Amino acid sequence: MDATVERDFREFVEARSPSLMRMAFLLTGGDQHAAEDLLQTALAKVAARWRSVDSPEKYVRQVIYRQQVSWWRLKWHRHETNVAVPPDEAREDGTSAVDLKMTVRAALARLTPRQRAMLVLRFFEDLPEAEVARLLDCSVGTVRSTTHRSLARLRAVAPELEETLKEVRQ
Repeated sequence: MDATVERDFREFVEARSPSLMRMAFLLTGGDQHAAEDLLQTALAKVAARWRSVDSPEKYVRQVIYRQQVSWWRLKWHRHETNVAVPPDEAREDGTSAVDLKMTVRAALARLTPRQRAMLVLRFFEDLPEAEVARLLDCSVGTVRSTTHRSLARLRAVAPELEETLKEVRQ
């Protein structure tokens, strides 16, 4: 990598890392270390092809999604991550947004990696079904059915999410 290309890559990483890290964090179910590994792996892959990348943001996100999918398929990555459960008490000091984030993080951690990816791509990244299908190399029907089952499981395993949303709406 020559100096100009390296400088461009470094500037991209400095500018976009926080956003990419948040996405990786959601995809890994709130596991900070796994999110850091995911982002670092993706950036290392992108660095090798940086000269030929037309749309860096889009390309890096696609590499992150696909890397996460490939990790699901490995047996040693099929474990659940334990996260702290937020307190059940209501707070009136403006922390409801933080409570919601913690509740969502804990709820996402209770889903399988595939279910998490579908929900993150569809609702946090706001991607259409066709784009999710393309990124995850599956059919649109699979995206629809997995999203439906994922939402049902999310409601079943995280009823506290509904309570937290009610508090935020008030």
